[in-house]
Amino acid sequence: MESGNYSQVTEFILLGFSADPSVQLLLFQIFLILYVITAAGNLLLIVAVRYDHRLHNSMYIFLANLSFLDICFTSITVPNMLVNFLREKKRISYAGCLIQVYGFLLLGETECILLAFMAYDRYVAISNPLRYNVIMKTTVCVRMIGASWLTGGIISSVDLYFLYQLTYCGFTTIDHFFCEAPSLMRLSCNDLSLLDAVKLIGSSILLLIPLLCILYSYSHIILAVLKIRSRRYKAFSTCISHLIIVILFYGSAIIMYMKPEDSDHLSDKLLAVFYTSITPMMNPIVYSLRNKEVQGAIQNLGRSVMKYRSHSLFPM
Repeated sequence: MESGNYSQVTEFILLGFSADPSVQLLLFQIFLILYVITAAGNLLLIVAVRYDHRLHNSMYIFLANLSFLDICFTSITVPNMLVNFLREKKRISYAGCLIQVYGFLLLGETECILLAFMAYDRYVAISNPLRYNVIMKTTVCVRMIGASWLTGGIISSVDLYFLYQLTYCGFTTIDHFFCEAPSLMRLSCNDLSLLDAVKLIGSSILLLIPLLCILYSYSHIILAVLKIRSRRYKAFSTCISHLIIVILFYGSAIIMYMKPEDSDHLSDKLLAVFYTSITPMMNPIVYSLRNKEVQGAIQNLGRSVMKYRSHSLFPM
């Protein structure tokens, strides 16, 4: 691969969804609402875990980190997209594009591994409840989270290195609403055989191995639940929220990586909307609806805020 593409390309033009100003204004309002809900919901979950002592165990530490990932994940793409809805020319600098690609890869790859560790956490909780707090103590949980970030960082850095070597021969128009690796590869005039091989290996490591670990954990969870004579649903219901998030995340990721390279650009954009806006928004909703401890923590947090405001407005 040739290098030095920075001297040839200084910016890219993002086509987005539509050139119609009225459509762009409508989309701006929709995505702004989705972004606010996503950021507020996930931030609320993080604060609830931080300040409620009942949630100070590995399950909720993982959940708080997942919420942090989702805030960052949607913040990598959506704010720039909102600005572009209000611009006549939707530009992004070359450096900004690479930063966006790197952040997208880093956060997505980290989440793949984190979801596998969360499945293992649920497996230990159900299969070995008496030793759960010993096996999944806080230090172990923090190391797992650190390993997720480290692995995601290493693999995304390798991906970024190969993407940096691409040359574009004057092609600077991206038919998407943000920069992602496949879009840059389509514009490149390089021989992409090596990068395709790296992409295949990376996708296999980041999708297949964690997914197999999740399937292994849940197969043992199901076997353990079937052996319980009573309260089977209650035992398994703690896993349902995580399973829903896994299906949403891996479903969209697998479709994204398995779809043909010459697939319709509109379908690519709609799929991207799902995994950049919808899935991160669903995380706090799914966990809040199905978890009484989270609901209780949020209610206590709300009461504390109202109490603080009442004391501030009407001091004794």
